[in-house]
Amino acid sequence: MSQNTIHAYAAMQAGEKLVPYQFDAGELLAHQVEVKVEYCGLCHSDISVIENDWNNTIYPVVAGHEVIGIITQLGTEAKGLQVGQRVGIGWTAESCQHCNLCINGQYNLCKDQQATIVNHAGGFSEKVRAAWQWVIPLPEQVDPETAGPLLCGGITVFNPILNHKIQAVHHVGVIGIGGLGHMAIKLLKAWGCEITAFTSNLAKTDELKAMGADHVADSRDPAALKPLNGKFDLLLCTVNVSLNWKAYLNTLAPEGTLHMVGLVLEPMAIPAGSLIGGAKTVTGSPIGSPADLRKLLQFAARKHIAPQIELYPMSKINEAIERLHSGQARYRIVLKADFDRND
Repeated sequence: MSQNTIHAYAAMQAGEKLVPYQFDAGELLAHQVEVKVEYCGLCHSDISVIENDWNNTIYPVVAGHEVIGIITQLGTEAKGLQVGQRVGIGWTAESCQHCNLCINGQYNLCKDQQATIVNHAGGFSEKVRAAWQWVIPLPEQVDPETAGPLLCGGITVFNPILNHKIQAVHHVGVIGIGGLGHMAIKLLKAWGCEITAFTSNLAKTDELKAMGADHVADSRDPAALKPLNGKFDLLLCTVNVSLNWKAYLNTLAPEGTLHMVGLVLEPMAIPAGSLIGGAKTVTGSPIGSPADLRKLLQFAARKHIAPQIELYPMSKINEAIERLHSGQARYRIVLKADFDRND
């Protein structure tokens, strides 16, 4: 067996359970880093790739893009990292490094970026490889068991906080309190903001307030929205379903923003008048740059921020996927690598 043989769990076809799989990763490229996986978060995007929801999956596919692990190899061009160092790898494994966006530090917007799990072997495996710029050092104060989801869901909600220059004086609404939304509440609480959590399940109220929400409102009740008109500097929407967007736009303060990180599957009905009168905007964003990922982990270390997780051994990956499908996970699932177990 080649020293570059990697054991993993792969989907061989859409709709099938993941099975043990091994592949030869070939020689490590000069700009790459190889990381032995300790933990890997399980994200809805992994399921979308496994099930070919986006029509771009090539089977067999090894998903997993919230990786925490230890560097085992460094390419000759890798910089600033060391073998034995604990690091993370998120949604992106490569970017071109030479386009105008990359030169400007906006690597996450590079049109030639390579996702960690699209035509690339991800973290449901013993080892993962990525370009050194996308291999993010993990501060010692951050628990490796819970850190993985910060590298995808966490940066997805942190990026708008940075880009919209949110400050402690701002009032932010978070629409949808699941894997993304609960991390948004924790980050915004540490940021010092006033937070309103919008959820379709008011039974979560006490739990959401314990996380840091100042107020909780029914996300589907127009009567709950009306008293909030003109209140929010930022509405951070994490859901993938259509809502009464006009009613939500009415809750924005002048120059407020409705920011989308949830992939709503239907066209959004946005009346122009709802934007013009208060100079309001609707925006969206993907993950963040390597620099923003470093900022997030440093902030999480300083403020002791950790996602709420359920931990499964990697060998129980199909059970973990069923748990995610059930909608009952609170709030992210993390897989602990156990390829060295003796069956």
